[in-house]
Amino acid sequence: MPANTPRPDFSKRLSALPTEPGVYLMKDETGRIIYVGKAIALRNRVRSYFQSQRGHDPKTRELVAHITDFEVIRTDTATEALILENELIKRYLPKYNVMLKDSKTYPYLKITEEEWPRIISTRRIVQDGGRYYGPYTSAGKAYETLNLLNRLFPYRKCEKKITGHDEVCLYYHIHQCTAPCISAVDRDTYMQSIEGAALFLSGRGDEILAPLEEEMQQAADAWNFERAADVRDRITAVKHVLERQKIVSAGGQNADVIGLAKGAGGDAGVQVSFIRNGKILGSEFFPMQAGIEDPESEILSGFVSQFYAEAAMVPPTLYLHHALPKEETTIIEEWLRDRRGGKVELVTPQRGEKRALVEMVAKSANENLEQQRIKFLSDEQKLTAAMSELADALDLPRLPRRIECFDNSNIQGTNPVASMIVFQDGRPAKKEYRRFNIKTVQGPDDFASMKEVVGRRFRRAADTDEDQDGKWAALPDLVIIDGGKGQLNAALEALDEVGMTVPITGLAKENEELFLPGQPDPVLLPRDSQALYLVQRVRDEAHRFAITFHRQRRSKTTFQSRLDDIPGVGPKRKKALLRAFGSVKAIKDAPIEELAKVDGISATLAEQIKAAI
Repeated sequence: MPANTPRPDFSKRLSALPTEPGVYLMKDETGRIIYVGKAIALRNRVRSYFQSQRGHDPKTRELVAHITDFEVIRTDTATEALILENELIKRYLPKYNVMLKDSKTYPYLKITEEEWPRIISTRRIVQDGGRYYGPYTSAGKAYETLNLLNRLFPYRKCEKKITGHDEVCLYYHIHQCTAPCISAVDRDTYMQSIEGAALFLSGRGDEILAPLEEEMQQAADAWNFERAADVRDRITAVKHVLERQKIVSAGGQNADVIGLAKGAGGDAGVQVSFIRNGKILGSEFFPMQAGIEDPESEILSGFVSQFYAEAAMVPPTLYLHHALPKEETTIIEEWLRDRRGGKVELVTPQRGEKRALVEMVAKSANENLEQQRIKFLSDEQKLTAAMSELADALDLPRLPRRIECFDNSNIQGTNPVASMIVFQDGRPAKKEYRRFNIKTVQGPDDFASMKEVVGRRFRRAADTDEDQDGKWAALPDLVIIDGGKGQLNAALEALDEVGMTVPITGLAKENEELFLPGQPDPVLLPRDSQALYLVQRVRDEAHRFAITFHRQRRSKTTFQSRLDDIPGVGPKRKKALLRAFGSVKAIKDAPIEELAKVDGISATLAEQIKAAI
């Protein structure tokens, strides 16, 4: 919300809100929806945003600072509220909501409901009697499993009507189909293969071995050694897969284990291990779109709500890396119970083997998140393609080898700061990063703050006397402003005053829109483009750098303001404390005895300092 814009008085509207369940939509000064939430009691939940900020996390405080309007939609039940919330998040892509990064539907394997069933890959789940297994995060993984199943349990791949009098195809000759089309197999035998595949996909592969071993023995007894050898190879393949499936529960439990990883730049990912009949049947990694300030519980809540809205199967237990708020847990459990048709529990293990399992899955999430980052940054071809795509999309005069990105950070106007980060040839150039304390702006005015920091950066580049060591001389091939048209126009004003022209764009997070000077319509990069991934990483890194600086400054300011109220603690003693311990956190955590060792700090004064901070 720009400075000097008074917040509307919501008190009468808040008092008039219903106490029933529903969904609320928070809007900024442009009328854009920036957050969608659900509640068991709308009045209590919405009112909580505008009460004391003391108990709010930094993300909520930032959200509230930009709310100028809201609306609510009442529902009959909390479950309906959750379903509606999911739909509205998908529709509006609000800035402050956590979302699955890839909005596509994931592939599943399906055993069709036919006289002679097939096993196929599909992204659509319909109530047609078919049995679904998955999800898989890529079509490649789904087809890899399909190929294994086809070797183990030969089934038909064609869609034609089975008459028993057709011509045989190639799959029969390469032993990947038992050819019901020519009556080479009876239906009972064919269905045994299909049920074996179903057991395999359900994590009950060990139940397949006994019938296969019996079949192999019967073939050998009948001197059909070719058939016996074929079944033997299938047995070996099943055993190989079973060996890779870690046993985690002797009781044969069905559950999903969900671990979370958060990166330094605000990127996040969720790892899910699917336990079926006590064994880890598979594990998948799902990238998340989240902010650096988003609490772990909110990211997990967003994942569970969005992922299981499309999932073919909901197990009776979800083991979570972090606990969700009580109200959130109640709503989600009720909704999942309706989806499953039976009881579902959200459990956050605190100790024992279940906690160890959750930590193992979370470790995998961290490894996959890091691998995702490394893979992109180490792939020269992808980086070049990303820069080339970006140059074409924004009509740049040359490849954007040097990209500078600017971001502001403040909470309700306190301790405003800004960051400038640099990407060189698609990679972070951290020695070139710069931090700015906002000097001329009062209150949470993003536009004025952006104008100040951009002006300071390029004024230094233009003034050789000020930039004697040449730290500001290198000019960017592209400037990215974190924000929409307002922030972009503010940056353009600063460049005009300095007398400089550089390629520049504003990146609005709401819909990942790129705004260009003088163009009314934004540029939308394809969701699967390398260029979009590059600008997102640049923007996230600028946000991380700004937030980190803001936290440090806010912490220091808070600490020092508390010390100001202590008699006997002046500037020299504050400086001595910081010099001795290096950080505010270290001072806060230090025992009284250590504080008393600092010059000028007595034991009595040390006790007063500890009590104050």
